[in-house]
Amino acid sequence: MPDYLALIYNPFSRKNLKNGPDYLQSLQAVPNMLFYAPSTHAALEAAVEDLRTRGVACIVVDGGDGTVGKVLSALHASAWPEDEWPPVAVIPSGNTNLIAADVGYGKRGAEALRLLQAELRSGQAMLKVKQRRPLVVRRKGHDGADVLGFFGGMGAFGRGISIAHHPAVLKRYAHDMAVVATLVMTVMQLLLPRQRDGWMAGAPARLEYDGKASNVRNHFMVLCTALNTLPYGVWPFWRAGGAACHGMHYLDVAAYPPSLMRAVWSLLRGKAPEWLRRMPAYQSGSVQTLQMHTAEAFVLDGEILEPGEDEDFTIEAGPVVSFLYA
Repeated sequence: MPDYLALIYNPFSRKNLKNGPDYLQSLQAVPNMLFYAPSTHAALEAAVEDLRTRGVACIVVDGGDGTVGKVLSALHASAWPEDEWPPVAVIPSGNTNLIAADVGYGKRGAEALRLLQAELRSGQAMLKVKQRRPLVVRRKGHDGADVLGFFGGMGAFGRGISIAHHPAVLKRYAHDMAVVATLVMTVMQLLLPRQRDGWMAGAPARLEYDGKASNVRNHFMVLCTALNTLPYGVWPFWRAGGAACHGMHYLDVAAYPPSLMRAVWSLLRGKAPEWLRRMPAYQSGSVQTLQMHTAEAFVLDGEILEPGEDEDFTIEAGPVVSFLYA
């Protein structure tokens, strides 16, 4: 049927853990819908394979950033041709929902599912589509285990994620406020004399952007994203002269960056003034491929990925995914 949905529901996401049994029963009662609540990666792969053989009008992901990435990774690893993937609707319910802030459906529960079905029947759903190319992370020695996601980085970003995973942060702050709390705690670390040098010295890594080697060898922080917006007006990326975006946005900050606090204040407000663009320690743009040779971990949508053989990461702009929004 043209309005047939598949719901992949993460029972362990933050909002879903707080929902009572009535909420889950209301979802399962929606007609013309396939319901999956996989608790393991193998179960998720089996669900995707089942969907491939059935065919559906839309895959609804009820979870946070990590859930969306896992679903796309399972799709990528399946026999499902990328140009035949159905559109995806993201219902935000995770610890962080950066993806949903950019391409999310914006509604939750059975109401969202019924509205989506009505829009698919009328043809309105396909008039409200945002297309994104998720990051694909490959590592030598992990063949067939590509990881897809939308926001990643290393260096100070990786350290900040470790802070965000601290139980005190996870318990106290809800959803995207945890990201803000992480940033504040990270800045506090930079203000402490005993901690500052360890953070500012950065992480050693050899980077190549679309085959062009970076002359920076120690990186305070590297960020890259396949999203076009972030919550709260934060946008730490820019492109020279209004150039078009090619694949992924990136920010590369060298070790011991000058005027760091001033730069952070500007980028948190989505501004990249000319004085910042002129500084060699701050580089930003868009590329199709980022090659990384480093012993440091790379963090993708909150998941910590250790380097593969030869300390090698390849991060590429992946297949086009269509996201439906309300």
